[in-house]
Amino acid sequence: MIPERPLLYEEEHRLFRTSVRRFAQVEIAPHFDRWEAAGQVDRSYWQAGGAGGLLCPSVAEVYGGIGGDFRMNAVVIEELWYAGYAGPAANFSVHSDVCAGYLVSFGTESQKHGWLPGMVSGDVVCAIAMTEPGTGSDLQGVRTRATRDGDHYVINGQKTFISNGQHCDLVIVVARTGSDSGSDQMSLILVETAREGFNRGRKLDKLGHLSADTSEMFFDDVRVPVENLLGTEGRAMAQLMSELPQERLTIALQSMAAAQRAYDITCDYVRERKAFGKAIAEFQNTRYQLADLKADLTVGWAYVDQCISHHIRGALSQHDASVAKLWCTEMHGRVVDQCVQLHGGYGFMREYEICRLYADARVQRIYGGTSEIMRELISRSL
Repeated sequence: MIPERPLLYEEEHRLFRTSVRRFAQVEIAPHFDRWEAAGQVDRSYWQAGGAGGLLCPSVAEVYGGIGGDFRMNAVVIEELWYAGYAGPAANFSVHSDVCAGYLVSFGTESQKHGWLPGMVSGDVVCAIAMTEPGTGSDLQGVRTRATRDGDHYVINGQKTFISNGQHCDLVIVVARTGSDSGSDQMSLILVETAREGFNRGRKLDKLGHLSADTSEMFFDDVRVPVENLLGTEGRAMAQLMSELPQERLTIALQSMAAAQRAYDITCDYVRERKAFGKAIAEFQNTRYQLADLKADLTVGWAYVDQCISHHIRGALSQHDASVAKLWCTEMHGRVVDQCVQLHGGYGFMREYEICRLYADARVQRIYGGTSEIMRELISRSL
C-alpha cells in the first residue's frame, strides 16, 4: 500500500484518499480494459472526475476549486497510479498538475474565470502542446509560429505526443511570436479546439499508457484574439521553467506509486508461486532482491515527501525537482524489471498486471524531460 506518512498528510488528506480510492474502483475499474483497447477513456470519465473533486484540487474556490495545496493533487496521483491505471491517471495529471498551473500562475482574471471552473468540473479538458516532430527536450527548436495580425494571432504549425489530444477543448500552445530563433521569441497562447483551422491528428500507438490518448495536432491559419496570450509575449521559456518543478515532482510521484504497486503484487506472487517444492519467497535470492527494492522504495518516498514539503511552501528548486524526477523514474524502471524477473515467464504475459506495469514504466524516463536532460540540469550545480 501507499505509505501513510503522517508527517506530511493530515486528516483531510486521509479522507480524500479514501474518496479517490473509491473513485478508482467505481469509475475506472469496470471500464479500464475497454479503454485500453480503444486507446482513450470515455468523455464521461472527465465529468465523473469533476464530480468527485479529483480535478484541479488546488484551484482556488473563487474559480470553482476546493483551494487545497499540492498535497491534494499528490493524493490523486498516488492513488490512481497505485491502483495500476497509468493511462487514465496520466489524463488527469496533465490536466490538473500541469495545465492548470499555467492558468493559475499566468492567466488574466478573465482567462481564469473563463476556463478554470470548467476544468474543475470536467466540462473543459486541457492539453499543453510543446513537442513537435524533431523538437523534443530542446524547446528552442519550436517552429510553430503565431503571427500578429491586428487584434489576432494567426497560428501555423504541428505538434506531436500531445496528451489529451483527442478530448481537449483548450490547448496551451508554445509558439514563436518573434522573427528570430531565440528563446525570447516564444509565447504561450490559449487555443480553443473549436476554432477553424485546428485539426486533431491520429491517436499515436504507444508501448504503454494505452488509454491515455496521445495525439498529433495541426494548426492551419488558426486565428485567436490577442487576449488569448497567456502571460507576457516572448516569455514562454521563463514561464515553462517556473512550472517545470511541479511537473517533474508529479512524474516522480507517479513513479513512486507505480513502483510500490509493482513491488506489492510481486511480494504476493512469490509467496504463492512454488519452485522445487517451496514458495519462491523462501529462497534467499528472492528475499535479498525484495529487500533491495524495499530499500529503494523507502528512500524514494522520503525524498519525494521532502520535495512535496518544499513545494507547498513555494521552495521547490529546479535542482531538487530534477533529482526527484531522475532518481524516482530510474528506480521505477529497476523495480518493475526485477518484478517481471521474479514473475518468470508469466511476467511477460499481458494478462498479468506486472507486464502492463512494466510497459507503462518506460516513458517515465522520457517525458517531462529525459533522464539525460535531468543529469545535465543537475550537473550545472556541481
